[in-house]
Amino acid sequence: MLDLRPVGYVIGLLVALLGATMLLPLLADLAEGRGQWPVFLESGILTVLTGGLMALSCANGVREGLTIQQTFLVTTLVWLALPVFGALPFMLGETQLRFVDAFFEAMSGLTTTGSTVLSGLEHLPRGLLLWRGLLQWLGGIGIIVVAMVFLPELRVGGMQIFRSEGFDTMGKILPRAQQIAGQISVIYVVLTAVCTLVYTTLGMSFFDATVHAFTTIATGGFSNYDASFGTFSGPAEYAAAVFMILSALPFVRYVQLVNGNTRPLFQDSQIRAFLMVIGVLVGVTTLVLMSIFPHDLERAFREALFNITSIISGTGYASVNYMTWGGFLITIFFFIGLIGGCAGSTACSVKIFRYQLLFASIKAQMQLIRSPHGVFTPRYNGRAVGPDVLNSVISFFVFFTVTLGMFAWALALTGLDFVTALSGAATALANVGPGLGERIGPSGNFSGLNDPAKWLLSAAMLIGRLELFAVYVILTVQFWRA
Repeated sequence: MLDLRPVGYVIGLLVALLGATMLLPLLADLAEGRGQWPVFLESGILTVLTGGLMALSCANGVREGLTIQQTFLVTTLVWLALPVFGALPFMLGETQLRFVDAFFEAMSGLTTTGSTVLSGLEHLPRGLLLWRGLLQWLGGIGIIVVAMVFLPELRVGGMQIFRSEGFDTMGKILPRAQQIAGQISVIYVVLTAVCTLVYTTLGMSFFDATVHAFTTIATGGFSNYDASFGTFSGPAEYAAAVFMILSALPFVRYVQLVNGNTRPLFQDSQIRAFLMVIGVLVGVTTLVLMSIFPHDLERAFREALFNITSIISGTGYASVNYMTWGGFLITIFFFIGLIGGCAGSTACSVKIFRYQLLFASIKAQMQLIRSPHGVFTPRYNGRAVGPDVLNSVISFFVFFTVTLGMFAWALALTGLDFVTALSGAATALANVGPGLGERIGPSGNFSGLNDPAKWLLSAAMLIGRLELFAVYVILTVQFWRA
């Protein structure tokens, strides 16, 4: 029989940790003097007590490792439990959101999606603005650990190809997570601190710089302003683009770099492919924008670089309303949101490496058609790729497409128009943030959607962030019989 105590123990500890982080927005509210600090005091006490009691009640069942079933449950249930408690400040605070809206906002934060139901952001208490940034920052470091520890072991969507990149301790999930989290956390904090310093130097207030650094490094996209990053147009856009790119690269390469091994960073094929795709897309977008800004090449390049990087990395900032740029660029923005960054980063969506493996498989099949008696093996980073990896990748693409269609169809049934339903499903499943159209585009938000649509989008965020199979597998009868 499946022992749920180790699962409850891990979830309880993480819930309690989330409650402890509410001390930071509490202090921000105290400093601002608007009397909102009791919101985080109440929320924090409730969250810490609930998580602590859960962990204590399950502590007698803790073992050194987790089984595969327990690992799948931890991976999914953590991302269900944390938004429930992360929603408390939105419900109890000045926004007084209903649970559906508060859960949507917290889920969007922790999955680093960046979609929001809030407006008038610049008038909200600083504690709530900091809390939104913290949710994304914590979600960013959390997904790196999941991507480097859990998903490769669970063989999700071809991620097993990266098992040799990490710390090979199969069957010892918890010690491995602690080891990786310790190394990654230092790099993550340093990147955030440097980003904060750069933003401050470029004219942001320290508070704005801190929150935007949180959401930039997490590739989350929450901002303190309804105009998003358009509030800081100019040099800050270049800085943001650089940090979004850095955050969309595999963090394991930074660990190797810090340990004196520079070669993997410069030889990683997915890094080269990611940068090449960005370069091509920025070049094409700049040329098209030159027809809109014929005498301002710098502006065309800056807006192309910032917005292309923001969408492909899944950050979801917007410096302008690119819905006014014409159908060609709108189509590009829709599809690049389905590309994503590198595996093992804070970026989301399908990921570059899966497209590389897909194209390698197609190339091998075409060679086989031309030379039926030849032997052609797909390769990735110079290594032969086994059929198990290719089957996982192809299955991921099929499931991603089917899931996207199902969510778009379900959203349409709630009464949404075609563009809103399709782009909403895509942006939630790919964890990008803004959709297309007037309602949920870069100049809108998700507050006007009906409740069933918000629940569907919240589910899509969770499924997309955990790369589909980690959620789907626990819904099968075979999982519970194993």
